[in-house]
Amino acid sequence: MELKTVEISKPVDTNVIIGQAHFIKTVEDVFEALVQAVPNIKFGMAFCEASGPCLIRHTGTDDVLERAAVDAASAIGAGHVFVVILGNAFPVNVLNQIKSVTEVCTVFCATANPLRIIVVEDGGGRGVAGVIDGSSPKGVEDDGAKADRHAMLRRFGYKQ
Repeated sequence: MELKTVEISKPVDTNVIIGQAHFIKTVEDVFEALVQAVPNIKFGMAFCEASGPCLIRHTGTDDVLERAAVDAASAIGAGHVFVVILGNAFPVNVLNQIKSVTEVCTVFCATANPLRIIVVEDGGGRGVAGVIDGSSPKGVEDDGAKADRHAMLRRFGYKQ
């Protein structure tokens, strides 16, 4: 068994959601969940088929994001893993809808941060052991940082 880290490349100002599902129908069902959650959403999605022809299945509403999702799924190369790259939405807008898709088993991460996936390879297969999302903490927020956090949430429209 071998552990590897795979850096996920994605376009600037995008978010990524990576998870695992169990059926080829995931591609259509996640597509429907996303377009129903956010009108005019821009995204790309890729799913690593784990049996039969073992293809990377893909869909989306934006060709660049779809290609980026395929590239990320190819780099991970683990069976039944899916990658969603969001352009004009945040994970918080779609995460519950994705988690409610019947085929979705788990979500490993949802982030805009630099991201590395820890992959385990054993013989002919790969699996996701975990993720490294962003950087380690550099301290504890003070009153100024707390005010900045509240202001950012208001800029994004999540607080009044």
